[in-house]
Amino acid sequence: MVHFMGAKHRKIAYFSMEIGLKNEMPTYSGGLGILAGDTIKASADLGLPLVGVTLLNRRGYFMQELDEEGTQTEHPQEWSPADYMELLPAEVTVLIKGHDVKVQAWLYEHHSLTEEVVPVLFLDTDVEGNSLDDRKITDSLYGGDRSYRLKQEIVLGVGGVRMLDELGFKITKYHMNEGHSSLLGIELLRRNGMSVDKVKELCVFTTHTPIESGHDVFSHDVVAELIGENSDLETLKKYGGEHQLNMTLLGLNLSNYVNGVAKRHRQISEKMFPGYKFSSITNGVHSYTWVCQHFRDLYDTYLPGWANEPELLVRVRSIPDNEIWDAHKRAKKDLIDYANAECGVGMNYDTLTIGFARRFTEYKRPTLIFSDLDRLRKVNEAGNIQLIFAGKAHPRDIMGKVLIERIFEYIDELKGEIKIAFLENYNMELGLKMVSGVDIWLNNPKKPLEASGTSGMKAAHNGVVNFSVLDGWWLEGCVEGVTGYSIGPKPEVDKSPEQVEMIELDDLYNKLEYIMIPKYYCRKDEWISLMNNSIEMIAYYFNTHRMMHRYVTEAYL
Repeated sequence: MVHFMGAKHRKIAYFSMEIGLKNEMPTYSGGLGILAGDTIKASADLGLPLVGVTLLNRRGYFMQELDEEGTQTEHPQEWSPADYMELLPAEVTVLIKGHDVKVQAWLYEHHSLTEEVVPVLFLDTDVEGNSLDDRKITDSLYGGDRSYRLKQEIVLGVGGVRMLDELGFKITKYHMNEGHSSLLGIELLRRNGMSVDKVKELCVFTTHTPIESGHDVFSHDVVAELIGENSDLETLKKYGGEHQLNMTLLGLNLSNYVNGVAKRHRQISEKMFPGYKFSSITNGVHSYTWVCQHFRDLYDTYLPGWANEPELLVRVRSIPDNEIWDAHKRAKKDLIDYANAECGVGMNYDTLTIGFARRFTEYKRPTLIFSDLDRLRKVNEAGNIQLIFAGKAHPRDIMGKVLIERIFEYIDELKGEIKIAFLENYNMELGLKMVSGVDIWLNNPKKPLEASGTSGMKAAHNGVVNFSVLDGWWLEGCVEGVTGYSIGPKPEVDKSPEQVEMIELDDLYNKLEYIMIPKYYCRKDEWISLMNNSIEMIAYYFNTHRMMHRYVTEAYL
């Protein structure tokens, strides 16, 4: 057995299919992975005894290439783990399709500004002695078919528990960040004499999606083929579903503490899984990571210690307004220069700039603002606007890809009237440019499909004004006209989905034309007050330091 330095002091194992820690390490696809990375970073800042467990993803998620029509092509994102991590000598095996598959681990150490360290284990099956197929299991994040996905989840859940054990970690809590790692519960049952009570005491489960398709489900035929042991199959049927294996259900049945990621999401989750009691811990973002350099410098000057104590951002009014505005102008210049260099759109620094960047999929409605072009033109006549988009569509999400192409059609249709850019290959670096460089952060998913959302929290950290439907975290963060603006009615309104969308569209255009544009162009002091409120009332609270304090006191202790 390899005894890992400091391992015996690590108590909480945090399992996530993806963990995004550095732009250069493509081990994430979007919100779930970035949240997991922010969790690791905040835990290090706070000196929490955490160890992360995830998959290596040797070929990344994908590099996005867009042609002149907006057609998306995906390319592997080859990278070298050895540039950032150390390959550990430990090796474990997991049983897949009746044979042993070897699993090794790469160690990445996240060093906090507080000089604390959180280790993250990246599991990898590209090991000598494995078959060619088995060596590819940890190649692609969310790639392949259902069989490939289940193989990955066996490696993550079962292989992860065994690797921690092999490295000498003493784990008192296993935190499953979404259902991908739920098979760890089966491994823990084996180790605890099949005592469900003992396993539930060890496990914490967080669900992140109110969408049916977001919950991994496998047919028992696929499960039987890959897992194969009768006793395991019966256990999986008992705790993961009689007719098919539902990984969320498995996590729910084997955890004493279960939570959604916003207050509203808790209610939705309890409707999706009747009979289960959910807590809620609203997501946050890692403040230091998601504040651009211009605002970091400002906060360092006026709010020393903010990086490790983001609640100090509540004192933002000690910073002169003109310095807040100057920092924003510099961040905006960085983004506009980048957009002009990439897209040749000739955007300018003084125009009200609206940003929309996230995973491109139908329920997020990226084209909503273009629903009525005549109304949009009228908005633009009230005061010029320019729009910047970014985001990847999953390789198999045909509609997501079509929506990117539609935005390129609108770029052509509105040429000479409204400047629009679509920036390709959305990643952490571009994300920071956007959440700090636009004036308005637009978010308009179909309700109630936003579990939490975190991009708006990042925008608020940089004084950017949120404009969003009342769903996810924004239900908790929005004070109308004070911290930003809502789009459409509250969730409990008794209207059809079609009626709700009409109200949302009216709200979207009207608030832009009659409230936000006049405020931005004619009453700058009121606009800067909105920016201050965003930092003072949103950023100080919606951060991963606050979030991890909640997990420690409610889930881990």
